[in-house]
Amino acid sequence: MKKLLFSVILFISMQIQAQKKAVEIFRSVRTINANTTELVGKGKMDFQVTHNFDDIGGSRGGIRNFFGLDNTTDVRIGFQIGVGKNMDVQVARAKAAGNVSRIVELGLKYRFLQQTEDNSIPVSLALFVNNGISTMKASDSPTDENYFQNLGDRSTQVFELILAKKIGKVSLQLNPVFLTQGYVVPNDQKTMFALGGAIRFPVNAKFNIIIDYFHPFRNQSSKDFLYNTRGLKFYDPLGIGFEILTSGHVFHLNFTNAREILENRFLPRTISNWGKGEFRWGFNLSRKFTLWR
Repeated sequence: MKKLLFSVILFISMQIQAQKKAVEIFRSVRTINANTTELVGKGKMDFQVTHNFDDIGGSRGGIRNFFGLDNTTDVRIGFQIGVGKNMDVQVARAKAAGNVSRIVELGLKYRFLQQTEDNSIPVSLALFVNNGISTMKASDSPTDENYFQNLGDRSTQVFELILAKKIGKVSLQLNPVFLTQGYVVPNDQKTMFALGGAIRFPVNAKFNIIIDYFHPFRNQSSKDFLYNTRGLKFYDPLGIGFEILTSGHVFHLNFTNAREILENRFLPRTISNWGKGEFRWGFNLSRKFTLWR
């Protein structure tokens, strides 16, 4: 009788634990341009290589430049470490593009909620913050973006709230972002809100389609000034990619009009137009390692 009672209690306990099982909404910590609510796990490290080539079409692409593969706009090499069940820290170096480059990124991601299979917790919620510090040589001209006088001028910060949910086999995400920049050229916008999102469609067990998009809320006076004085016209960053799952690896083959990889740069400085062929090949490659158990 005691053995039967024990077996019943054990079975009920296992059923309760199964009901509370967490849902994996995305398979990696990033989609194309967007961070996700996923973490690498306590005691593990995710080594990441992200690479953006040049334009496939337009004046910078075509067969003459091998559809952008001859040139690189940005490369990011990073390490993301799970220091707790719900917290990762990261350090990375991005080549970047434009007038601000050679950026060291220090970041933290904390997950407040994680969706469960029984929907007792219906969504996942995380906060990502980072500080990007340019290590390039400072300019002597205040009309240049890299007119750095101190460390604060070299720094940009991102505060990104990430809300995600898996509905059936489809993963959805919303990414409101606040960006603050150190030095900006006169009449440019120092702080900026943006609203982004991502979606993931499974094709089969090893292949998924991912899309992400951001709309930066840049004020009209800034747009007009930079267009009239520098010929800069801004576009919303849009990424479309293919996620391939292999043993121990998550590989993304991406197409995006964002030249740069960090939110600190592509939110205020995406000037490439999908309609003119100004989008590029890119890839994200990640590999996890166990540091401690």
